[in-house]
Amino acid sequence: MTLDDLNQRLRDFAAARAWEPFHTPKNLVMALSGEVGELTSLFQWLTPEESEKWRSDPELAHNVVDEIADVTLYLLQLANSLGVDLIEAANAKIDRNEHRFPAPD
Repeated sequence: MTLDDLNQRLRDFAAARAWEPFHTPKNLVMALSGEVGELTSLFQWLTPEESEKWRSDPELAHNVVDEIADVTLYLLQLANSLGVDLIEAANAKIDRNEHRFPAPD
């Protein structure tokens, strides 16, 4: 599945439930922020070593994957709402960062 396919599936999902009126940029940013907070809370009190072994706890692993999916889906919806091509925006940002932070010789 491509990013475009996922985007279309997400649009179809929202349309089938008539949720489009609620998917304003403001609402989507707030929802995205909430989901990032939920992801953050899963790691908040772990040591660095524990956080690297997140997959060894089946419940934590399930929750991490679920929250990453939520973050991804809200980010896709936000980008779609704003007319931002995520791949293009991400590549442009990496290009700028390559100039800002050149690799050592």
